[in-house]
Amino acid sequence: MASTNSTNTDDSKPGLVQRVAKSELNKATKLAKDDITAISSITGEALSSGAYLYPLYGIAYFGRNPKLLEGVYPVVYKSALWSIGITIAMFLFTYLPQVGVLAFVSGPLAFIAAIPLVLAESYVITLFLIKSLLVSGATEKIFDAVLVQKGYGDLVERGRTLKSGRGGGTVLGASLLKPVTSKFSTEGLVRYLVTLPLNVIPGVGTAVFLFLNGQSAGPHHHDRYFQLKGMDKQAKQQFIKQRRGAYTSLGAASVALSLVPVVGTLFSFTSAVGAALFAADLEKKERRGRNGGEPTDGEAGGKDKVEVGMGNKDEL
Repeated sequence: MASTNSTNTDDSKPGLVQRVAKSELNKATKLAKDDITAISSITGEALSSGAYLYPLYGIAYFGRNPKLLEGVYPVVYKSALWSIGITIAMFLFTYLPQVGVLAFVSGPLAFIAAIPLVLAESYVITLFLIKSLLVSGATEKIFDAVLVQKGYGDLVERGRTLKSGRGGGTVLGASLLKPVTSKFSTEGLVRYLVTLPLNVIPGVGTAVFLFLNGQSAGPHHHDRYFQLKGMDKQAKQQFIKQRRGAYTSLGAASVALSLVPVVGTLFSFTSAVGAALFAADLEKKERRGRNGGEPTDGEAGGKDKVEVGMGNKDEL
C-alpha cells in the first residue's frame, strides 16, 4: 500500500516542462500586470517630456544630412530589401487567415484589426533576422556621427577612433568597443508577445501596445550612449528610472515608425539619429549643470559644430 501511495504521489507531481511553462507564464502575467498598472502613472510624464518627438527630429535631421548614409549604405540597402520581403510574405500568407480568426472578435473591423497585427509580427521577425545581423553596428556608427557633429567628440572617442579630416573636420574610424546587442531582451520579448494580441482592438489596443513596448524599446536606443558613458548596470537603471516617461515615449514613437510598411527599416536608422539628438541634449544639460556651459539654443541636440565624415563603409 505504501508503495502504491508513493507512486500516486509521484504521478501527481507536475513534470519539468509543466513547471517551467507555469513559471514563465506567471512571470509573463506579472510583467503584463505591472505594465498595465504603469500606464496611468507614466502617461502624463511621457507626454510632457516631448521625447516622442525625437524620432521625428531624427527623420528631419537625416534628410538634411544625407551623408550619414555614406558609410552604412550597403547595410541600409540590404536591410530594406529584407524588411520589404518579410512584410510582403507576411501579408500574402498570414493576413487573410488572421482576418478569419479576428472576425469572431472584431466582426466587420477584422480587416482593419489584422493590419497592425501582421505589421507587428513582421516587425518582430525583422528584428531577429535583420537587426541582430546587420543593423547594430550601422546604427551605432550613425549615433556616434551625430554626437561628434554636435560637438561631443570627446565622448565618442571613448568608444571609436576619430581621425582628422579635411578643413578641420572629423572622420569616423572603427569602433573600439564591442557592438551593443540589438536583440530583444528576455523581458522585452515576453512583453512583446504578451501584448501582441492588443492589436486586435483597433486604435486603442495598438496605442497601448506601442506604449507598453516603448518602455523596453526606449532605453535600448541609448545602449550606445550608456556604453560611451561607462555606466554599469546599476547606474544605467537609475538613469533610466529618473527619465522613465521620456524613454517610454521615445520607444513608443520609434516602434510605431518601425511598423510602417516598406520604410520601417529605414526608420530604424532615423530613430538612431533621433536617439543621438536626445543624448546630445541630455549631455548638454549635464555639462551645463556641471560647469556652466552654453545655454540651450532651441534646436534638438544643439547646433552642428563639427563637419563629420562617415569613413570606410567596412569600419562599423
